[in-house]
Amino acid sequence: MCSLDAQRDHRSFILDNTRLMAPPLVPEIKLHLAEESLPLWEKTEEQLGRMNVPPPFWAFAWAGGQALARYILDNPELAKGRRVIDLGAGSGICGLAAKRAGASDVLAADVDPFSEFAIALNCAANRSRIRSTTENLLNQSPAAADLLLVGDLFYEKELSEQLINWASVVLGNGATVLIGDPKRSFFPVDRFEKVAEYSVPVTRALEDSEIKRTAVWKLL
Repeated sequence: MCSLDAQRDHRSFILDNTRLMAPPLVPEIKLHLAEESLPLWEKTEEQLGRMNVPPPFWAFAWAGGQALARYILDNPELAKGRRVIDLGAGSGICGLAAKRAGASDVLAADVDPFSEFAIALNCAANRSRIRSTTENLLNQSPAAADLLLVGDLFYEKELSEQLINWASVVLGNGATVLIGDPKRSFFPVDRFEKVAEYSVPVTRALEDSEIKRTAVWKLL
């Protein structure tokens, strides 16, 4: 738990270094987003007083998250009245989309403490309320849920393996598992069925093109 001063510092840092804007594919939702990646990353290291700080994933609307949020908003019956976990939530875009679609409960989970504060600010900007946690859910037995949403988490081998094992347990418990991913390096496409595909506007500071072809996948 952050001290009160640390909480104020995190909140102020986000407000000072981001701008409230709507992601291109999901104009219904406003997020506190950074316009440049490297300067923000360097400022985050300065804020925490140490090097090797994780990238500020919370400050960007990644392609997978945008695609998954768009899919949920276009198919609200998937979330309406359901308990939802947004894993690796970042900005909380998928969880906010689920809540907007009528989810009864949303838990946004991200181990980055900045993410928790960003999600709180994004909830306020959208007049929404979702729960958040910085606990690593992958180290726990999955909580009861009806829908698991994961945007853009298959970028490291060990994380991807742990994630697919955990998500398989969630699926076995009766939940639907949906992933937004542009087929990152460690995405196990053979375990999934593609249910939608989008051309997502992104920034070249984060991706290799200005339009990222991204799909929503259902775990089988």
